[in-house]
Amino acid sequence: MPTDDLRQEFEQAATRIKLLGGRPDNDTLLRLYALYKQGAEGDVRRERPGFFDFVGTAKHEAWTRLHGMPPEEAMRRYIELVNQLLA
Repeated sequence: MPTDDLRQEFEQAATRIKLLGGRPDNDTLLRLYALYKQGAEGDVRRERPGFFDFVGTAKHEAWTRLHGMPPEEAMRRYIELVNQLLA
């Protein structure tokens, strides 16, 4: 279970990423998405999107690759990535 401090820092990072000047590349966006979802919700429990939903499928696959990662670790990695992007 994440500490209140970690959860607060995680939510602040999610707010701060909106201050990013430019749009990151697609791989970075997928990492941000997957780490956020793993930190916020844990392992993916949704069905894979349909074949023609390319964006949804990419997001689902990125999140699925983090299966088994503890939410606390995903939160820490998300915070680190946001800090790197905003540096």
